[in-house]
Amino acid sequence: MFYILLVLGLVVLAYIFRQVVVIGKSCKSNAKLHGKTVIVTGSNTGIGKTTAIELAKRGARVILACRSKQRGEAALQDVKRESGSNQVVFMQLDLASFKSVRSFAENFLKTEPRLDILINNAGLHIFDRTEDGFGMTFGVNHLGHFLLTNLLLDRLKECGPSRVLNVSSTMHNVGSIDFDCLNTHKDLRKGTSILDGIRIYSDSKLCNVLFTHELAKRLKGTKVTCYSIHPGGIKTELARNTDAASQMILSNLGMFFMKTPLQGSQTTLHCALQEGIEHLSGRYFSNCTVRNVFAKARDDAASKKLWEISERFCGI
Repeated sequence: MFYILLVLGLVVLAYIFRQVVVIGKSCKSNAKLHGKTVIVTGSNTGIGKTTAIELAKRGARVILACRSKQRGEAALQDVKRESGSNQVVFMQLDLASFKSVRSFAENFLKTEPRLDILINNAGLHIFDRTEDGFGMTFGVNHLGHFLLTNLLLDRLKECGPSRVLNVSSTMHNVGSIDFDCLNTHKDLRKGTSILDGIRIYSDSKLCNVLFTHELAKRLKGTKVTCYSIHPGGIKTELARNTDAASQMILSNLGMFFMKTPLQGSQTTLHCALQEGIEHLSGRYFSNCTVRNVFAKARDDAASKKLWEISERFCGI
């Protein structure tokens, strides 16, 4: 009897842990977005796709900005069907190519009169080089979004109040920025081990937080605000480019310790929709709540230096 009660107790505790810690809070905003336009990068899968569906349900015109034409067009049909909206458009965007980013921005600005919310959601974890010679994780997770945001800033300012959301991760806490390595190797670190990959991913997520911190300072006096976001551990395709062992570990962890894409989209939706958070521009959100970050993630000198080197890399 004792062991039965012990097991039942552990099950109850596990359930409470999952509900409170893993799943967490939900977006409470009832805001509608009729007449508003939103871009969501990496919206053919995972939390990006779910975010697109939820925003389309609220009446937004949603631009699915995805690298793969085939996957993007398939997602387009899914988002239209699940949201019941025809105000959804696929536009091809490869964040690993400055040429593609510039082409996307030019096409968007010519065809779409508004931009109210830019959600820089796409992210990956892979060893490779971008078309322009940068480390792939750094290039896609930071540089591509940095360039895209800057190319669209004037339209965001024209349509204010508007918002920029950068999807980061709690992994930024263990990240660091080696500017010497960036200058010499065009990447955040050298090395190709599993541990190196995790560190580079963490570094790129720190870039997201520092980018948001600096962007907020540069947007003062405008009607554009910005936020960085930790969505939680999500059962998505982020690890699809990793080795088989890593995929197996993440898959097993995902059964209990990870959120579904809908649960993981809640903080993004909160920062996109919640009224009254404008004074928190530049801050980091997790579980639909603003959070304090370590000094390295709000370092004025580092964020300015990252901005300047990113401008140089992107040629702006």
